Amino acid sequence: MEVAGGREMDVEVIELDMIEINNLTVSVEDKRVLKDVNLHIAQGETIVLLGPNGSGKTSLLKTIIGIPGYKVESGRILFSGKDITGLTIDERVRLGIGIAFQRPPAVRGVRLKDMLRICMEKRGDFKEEKINEFARKLNLLNCLDRDINLGFSGGEIKRSELLQLLAQDPRFIMLDEPDSGVDLVNINLVGRVINELLEKDKMASKRTKAGLIITHAGYILDYVNADRGCIMLNGTVICSGNPRDLLEDIRTKGYEGCARCLK
Repeated sequence: MEVAGGREMDVEVIELDMIEINNLTVSVEDKRVLKDVNLHIAQGETIVLLGPNGSGKTSLLKTIIGIPGYKVESGRILFSGKDITGLTIDERVRLGIGIAFQRPPAVRGVRLKDMLRICMEKRGDFKEEKINEFARKLNLLNCLDRDINLGFSGGEIKRSELLQLLAQDPRFIMLDEPDSGVDLVNINLVGRVINELLEKDKMASKRTKAGLIITHAGYILDYVNADRGCIMLNGTVICSGNPRDLLEDIRTKGYEGCARCLK
């Protein structure tokens, strides 16, 4: 309520979404992988994305980050109100978008330490001791002088991806199955670092980050509190709701059962 000229006036407070995906349709080599996807993610919000294999979850993340070959046929992607649909990967990363891939490639000739240094220099915050601090959190001190992901175990690769995100410090964080292939000891560690990346120690209204997490089994929900869950089926988002309720519906009815409930 605001007073103007002696009168009380209602003032509408508009909260800008960090990510707005509007009617997004995408193809890869003439095969449609996403169809009319609509998804809005607010600042401070964490969403988990559920769906069977081949439903379009990873395609959505790759389209948001701008992987070549993912052709936007229609629709658009906005980041903090800016249309990024036509931007390159590096332009999107510079704006503050980060991703941890499910199966990232090994990079011969580039040490993990060097990649972390590059990420931190780009944001003007390079300190050698900070690299060691981040690596210590993820039990990766012994991997810093190794080529990125070369000969890494599945768990080391997952932690390496999170380590690079810590160094990059993006505002919007996408994680493709961070709980797959991770043992019970390391998933707790992975969960702690994801919570740190997403500022879960702060009140939601004070967070400057947002996240989108793909999960199949939902194990990550035991370690990271998601605000909302969404189900993808046949290349589109069919519903959203409480993530644990959605998981229970999937377990009892299957994905097709969820789709029938909407009809």
